[in-house]
Amino acid sequence: MIDLEAIGLDLRNAYVAHLGRRKRRARVTRAVAVVAAVAFAFAAVAVASDIGPDLQLDPTQWTVLGRGSTDNGRAAYVHAQRVKDGSQSTFMVEHDAGLPPYRAFELHERIKAAADATSSVPVLAEPGPLCAPAQLTRAESVALQALRAFPAGTAASDTRAAVDQAVAAAFAGARCRGLEYAGEQARLVYAGVEPRTLLMPGAR
Repeated sequence: MIDLEAIGLDLRNAYVAHLGRRKRRARVTRAVAVVAAVAFAFAAVAVASDIGPDLQLDPTQWTVLGRGSTDNGRAAYVHAQRVKDGSQSTFMVEHDAGLPPYRAFELHERIKAAADATSSVPVLAEPGPLCAPAQLTRAESVALQALRAFPAGTAASDTRAAVDQAVAAAFAGARCRGLEYAGEQARLVYAGVEPRTLLMPGAR
């Protein structure tokens, strides 16, 4: 049986360490999410602050299966297998400091596509073409409206279902790839984890 709780603990610890460092230095990287949804066939997908000093995989716990990068190393991924149970995870880093929100979104989609293409297990892909700037803005706006039902600062994990449902309803019959990203960005901002400048200008 795949130990998803243990995987989540590893990633949460790495993210907490990242937040502690971020308080003491200029913001260099942005953690898009701590743990994303568990994909098809229990392939856990995570997005973490860094690969290396900011996120070290214990070699007694993880075996690296492969790695890659895009944009001259601005984004990178590592596929790893948990020694304990053989479950596989993909860790990604996106150095998007200084990029406009939509460019950061495009960087995310490129590294995710590269990671998915080299994954040894099937991953569930969002349907539709890549969201255009106006669509991403609308999705973030819908997400923020749904979030008003929660107290400011509510944990991003606690608002996911409501946000995903609202965004899916708003784009019924006209989905584009990036709606999950938009909802996640809005949830992180509303939770106080990330600044509002993370969002598309029209959604702020």
